[in-house]
Order: sequence, then structure tokens, then C-alpha cells
Amino acid sequence: MVLPDGVGDSYRHKIQNRSGALHYHVREYYWLDLKRLREIYRYRGEEFGLEIANTFNIYPESIPAWLTDWLPEKGGYLAGNLGPGQMDFHFFALGNLLAMVVSLASPQESQAIMTLFEQRWQDLMGYMPVKLFFPALEGEEWRIVTGCDPKNRPWSYHNGGNWPVLLWLFTAAAQKTGRIDLAERAIALAQKQLIQDRFPEYYDGSNGRLIGQEARLYQTWSVAGLLVAHLLLENPDHLGLISLAESTGLSTCQQPQ
Repeated sequence: MVLPDGVGDSYRHKIQNRSGALHYHVREYYWLDLKRLREIYRYRGEEFGLEIANTFNIYPESIPAWLTDWLPEKGGYLAGNLGPGQMDFHFFALGNLLAMVVSLASPQESQAIMTLFEQRWQDLMGYMPVKLFFPALEGEEWRIVTGCDPKNRPWSYHNGGNWPVLLWLFTAAAQKTGRIDLAERAIALAQKQLIQDRFPEYYDGSNGRLIGQEARLYQTWSVAGLLVAHLLLENPDHLGLISLAESTGLSTCQQPQ
């Protein structure tokens, strides 16, 4: 439908319009750094109209205590979710890494995300890169959100576990942002341990030091994550197979026609 043969012109036009609106929405509303956090902290709730700062009526009281000390001066990331009266301040590695690779995050935002990984290495990478979700849900929040799911107890599985499969995506993002040193550091950290541990599915603990209690061994995606990471470093041209370039004219909101 999108081949350049004339038939797909209308579809490509619609994609471009949607893409422009999506880029604007994500970069304008989901981006979170110290500057943005200071703005949210001084928001006034229940604002209405077009010319307002607090578009989604986010209450300053919803800012979690951990975030104000954790967010570094120059780092940032795309928030987990956003809706009326609610912003999920958790860090989701998969979404942020994909946003960098496909240029949903701007070049400046991508650099800030990699700086966040560098500045908060122990939290987001630990002993086995890469932590899927930070920080883990605990206490009453864990009971409500997960339904007391024992598999997703704090700092395990999808609730703060470390997933070696994400090594390839972290390497791709590091390549795209020119931060190869971080990719090399992550691979060197992971590969010896992965071989020794027989390629587990995931790791437990706040720093990913323990093999997941229910993790299966010799997992194909854990092996593939390491292999693809190596291949990307060996041949940087492979990045073009999965990466999308920054498109001109997509930084402003465009209404679909």
C-alpha cells in the first residue's frame, strides 16, 4: 500500500500526517527532565481552555518522592503513560529505547535518555543489563496494580526485573546516539555472566544480581540479544535495518486531512 507507484500516495500522506501529530504529542507531553519536573511542581490544577500550561490537569502532589532526587541534572526520559489527572513517572526501558531507534524521541531527548542510563547505571543496568522497569511497584501499589501476582513481586519479572534480551536494543540506541562506549560497557558486563549462568530469561533484585527465581535457562531471546548486540557493533550498517531517520517537518502538530 505504501510503495512509490502512485497507488499508495494517499496512504503515505495519511501516515505522514499521523506521524507528525504523534511526534508532537510524545515530545511535547511525555518528555520528563528536571526542567519539566519543575514546571509540573508549580502547576495549578483544574485549568481549562486552550492557552493553559497544565493540559492534562496533573496535580503536583502526584510527583513521587523518589523522582526529585533520582532525576539527574542533564538526563531525561519519556514517561510511562499520561492521561487526564494522571502521569506515570516510572521509567520503561523498552519504550524509551524504541523511541530512540525509530526517532520518536528527538535527537536532544535521545542524548538525554542515554545520559540518564549513564548517570543511573546501577539502577537501570546493574549487574545484568537492562532493567525493564524502574522503580518496582511495592507495598499497596503492588497489591492493587498486579493483583498480588507472586510472579511479579517487587524487583522480579516484569516488575523491575533485568532482561538481557534488551542488550541488542540498548546497543542500537547507543549506536544511533554515538554512545558506543555505553554499549561496549553493557555487553562486557553481561556476556561472561550470561554464559556462566546458562542464559537465563531474566534476573531478579534491585540491581539484577540474582538469576530470576522462575527464570528458564538457555532462552533463545537471551542468546539472540547478546549475538545481535555484537553484530551491531561489528557492522554499524546493520543499524539501518531497524532504525528510522529523523524526518523533517514532523516536530509540529499536523491535523489529519
